[in-house]
Amino acid sequence: MNTLAQIFNWKRAIIASVVVLFLLIVFNFYGIYTHKFYFTNPKNFLFPLLTTAHFLYLYVLWFKISEDELPDPKMRNIEYALYAILIVYCFKIYESAMMLASLSTFTEHVIPPTFKPIGIIALSLYSLLPILTFYTFWLRKRYVGTYNFENYNNNLNIWQ
Repeated sequence: MNTLAQIFNWKRAIIASVVVLFLLIVFNFYGIYTHKFYFTNPKNFLFPLLTTAHFLYLYVLWFKISEDELPDPKMRNIEYALYAILIVYCFKIYESAMMLASLSTFTEHVIPPTFKPIGIIALSLYSLLPILTFYTFWLRKRYVGTYNFENYNNNLNIWQ
């Protein structure tokens, strides 16, 4: 794991997570069957709304690592919220796989030529997102530290 951390350091991991999240937000508004973008459908805004917690966690992680700070309860709460959001990410993987598997069902319909490439890219990105998320959790544990708040006040020295 250390060689992976040397090749794919914390800055690259956070930037890759941000890029994957932005791409998935765009794909979330894209209708794979119709080759159109749908911005008026309210359910398309659920995924971007949930990713705000992920963006916030990535920002806090970047700040904590670059400033060499200790973890705090707010960071812990955001990370715990991400554990719940990971369930939504897993559902999106399932949903994308089912969309790709439905191609044989619609053989008599006109399917856009971008169906398969965009579907495979979206499925790959949705599959990469939980891996990157767990990797950022590992980076937090390695660079920022574990969540040990019992002795937090004893270890806090404001004169350093």
